[in-house]
Amino acid sequence: MDKDVWSIITAAIVAVNRIVPMVGRRPKFSDLLILRMYCWTVWQDRPMSWAADRSHYGGLFRPRSLPSRSQFCRRVKTKRFKMLLEAVDERLRRHSDGQSLMVLDGKALPVSESTRDPEAKTGRGNGRFSRGYKLHALGTEDGWIRAFDVRPLNEHEVPVAQRSLVEHIPSDSFVLADGNYDSDNLYRQVSQRGALLLTPLKGKPARSHQRLRRMSPARLTAMAMWNQDEQSCRQAYRERARIERIFSALSSFGGGLGPLPAWNASGVG
Repeated sequence: MDKDVWSIITAAIVAVNRIVPMVGRRPKFSDLLILRMYCWTVWQDRPMSWAADRSHYGGLFRPRSLPSRSQFCRRVKTKRFKMLLEAVDERLRRHSDGQSLMVLDGKALPVSESTRDPEAKTGRGNGRFSRGYKLHALGTEDGWIRAFDVRPLNEHEVPVAQRSLVEHIPSDSFVLADGNYDSDNLYRQVSQRGALLLTPLKGKPARSHQRLRRMSPARLTAMAMWNQDEQSCRQAYRERARIERIFSALSSFGGGLGPLPAWNASGVG
């Protein structure tokens, strides 16, 4: 692991550990240690059982003593651990504050077709049907994931965005997304956040006055933009490729968005 990256992660863990209240008696192995072990293991792209072996630690992080495998796995499932992990994520995502350009997109995370994972579903991703999950993400212009949600692959992008991502869109921001996100309800919801959504428009343009009256002002604005200056809209839409570069970068290291390891892809570990 890169020394600077580990220093940033450790500083965030130490900071949130001071904020999140402790409940009950103090355990033998602190939540600070458990969370650092967890982050170290994820970065190395290894299963949680790997964390209990002292030989797997080096100069950057070498704990004096380690919990057993079963102790570590139990502690990772506790309420305070989950609160700490969410607080670390929130603290690190503050780097994305003040961004004016946001991008919505999804990335398929396929698993083995023979998996016994009951939550992995069949859906379309990467141009074909496969079984697995999908990462739904809100990316920023400087390469951060501001918010995300991992759902079964058969769930459509729009309801997931409405439920999990729109609330994280800053006001006065410009949001780009592909044609899968062309939904009047999504346009309306993004507009209520004080932001502007732009997607390619699906289907034939609405012609009846009755249908146009039912349409949200936000989508009517997008229609007008495409009709009046299609070239400028296409030029702006090219910036949507930023999130493809984010996904590409996140797929280039252990613990990132590469194929799920064998102990997860089979649904048995």
